[in-house]
Amino acid sequence: METATPRTHWSSRWAFILVTAGSAIGLGNIWKFPYMTGTNGGSAFVLVYLLCISCIGVPLLMAETMLGRRGQANPVGTMRRLIAEAGASRAWIAIGFIGILGALIILSFYSVVAGWILEYAARSFAGFASLTREQASANFSALLADPLRLISWHTAFMLLTGWVVASGVTSGIERANKIMMPALFAIIVLLIIYGIVAADMGAALRFMFHFDLGAVRREVVLSAMGHAFFTLSLGMGAIMAYGSYLDRETSITRTAFYVALADTGIALMAGLAIFAIVFAHGLEPASGPGLILQTLPLAFGQMPGGIVVGPLFFILVIFAAWTSSISLMEPFCSFLIERFGLSRRAAVVSMGFAAWLLGIAVALSFNEWSGVKILGLGIFDLLDTLTTKIMMPLAGLLIALFVGWVMHRR
Repeated sequence: METATPRTHWSSRWAFILVTAGSAIGLGNIWKFPYMTGTNGGSAFVLVYLLCISCIGVPLLMAETMLGRRGQANPVGTMRRLIAEAGASRAWIAIGFIGILGALIILSFYSVVAGWILEYAARSFAGFASLTREQASANFSALLADPLRLISWHTAFMLLTGWVVASGVTSGIERANKIMMPALFAIIVLLIIYGIVAADMGAALRFMFHFDLGAVRREVVLSAMGHAFFTLSLGMGAIMAYGSYLDRETSITRTAFYVALADTGIALMAGLAIFAIVFAHGLEPASGPGLILQTLPLAFGQMPGGIVVGPLFFILVIFAAWTSSISLMEPFCSFLIERFGLSRRAAVVSMGFAAWLLGIAVALSFNEWSGVKILGLGIFDLLDTLTTKIMMPLAGLLIALFVGWVMHRR
């Protein structure tokens, strides 16, 4: 059984909004949203994504936060308590286990991608002057082909994440987000201003907001729906874990609205900033996962002031990835602390080691193990598909059913 321990709470409603927004705002907004927009027809994807956020994302964000606050425990402990309260089937505990296991799996490949960003952040301080398209593509390919570099940066990012989570809720997670979230917003505003002044913001606006209903296809709808779950951190235990530290007086409806607004706003702003630069330099918006790492260094090398804008951009992405990875580690750590009585540091080491080990397999899937296929997918694609297209939507559906038809009303 979970250990009964006094529950720490966020210092204020705005602290909860910042850390929850930090969970939602990450590589999904800065790295994944632009490339998915680019490869799914631009405005068609944006339109469906906004509808999914409004009609599915916000209600589920409210529901998952409410579960966490009512249960006052880790995701598994929360479901166990609410099941007992409602006299419901123990099978509903699957919601908690899907969440914490999904978070562990996502953290394993999330950390590898964040390692790419650390590599490019380090490079950006030397500048990207005189970089050609071929060199930009070759640099990214060379990184993926080097297992030692991938594993080293993956390890560094996992250590950064573990350091903050080991410091606790108010002294670690809350303090880090109070610094990183405002800094992230300030940097992205600077990039938007740059896009207006020196890049092609008009082309970016047309690409993202010139809605064409005829371009909305089945694949676009599925991709946008899956991304809505991913970007709001739904169904992975993070929101439930953070909600358990929320006091009873805070309005869940209002905070969910603010978090969704911040998350969506940052994604749209990042997309505009990136596509303004891409179109200004005649680059390809449908470059796939390598969009920001193959095209933007080229743009930073060509633009006036790129020696400053480049590092600012990659610092933004590191901040975003860091705040999200913290939320991915917290649910499983909270479970280990309350279920097995581990210290916070021991829980971080245990969960972090498991994610790090799985992340090594992800890193090797780009080079030494590139020929390893499971169900026709490489390790990276398999874990991404398993979590974002199966586990998270399934957990979201179960949360909606439990809150709507099973949970005991007070």
